[in-house]
Amino acid sequence: QVQLVESGGGLVQAGGSLRLSCAASGRTFVGLGWFRQAPGKEREFVARINWSTGSTYYADSVKGRFTISRDSAKNTAFLQMNSLKPEDTAVYYCAAPRTVIGSREFDFYSWGRGTQVTVSS
Repeated sequence: QVQLVESGGGLVQAGGSLRLSCAASGRTFVGLGWFRQAPGKEREFVARINWSTGSTYYADSVKGRFTISRDSAKNTAFLQMNSLKPEDTAVYYCAAPRTVIGSREFDFYSWGRGTQVTVSS
């Protein structure tokens, strides 16, 4: 099992930026991803990064605004969120995937507790 701890959430005005961090520990992992869940909505995929190659994959709703990256030495993934919109308001979860591909919840087996991001209009 991989233990994941998110940080960096908070309150920001529309158009602003936040940077989330996900610190991983425990067994080895092939990558890390971010999901989010807004009130009354299902959890949705945001982005993922392959740990060995650094390749990334994004949901269409965040392409061009969010950037996922990693610090392999620190076993930490980051989600830089720019040009934030009120609709980005959600709890953001870090997750470890089973394989190097996939963006469904089922493709991820270990989850952090989440960090709240609130974007005011």
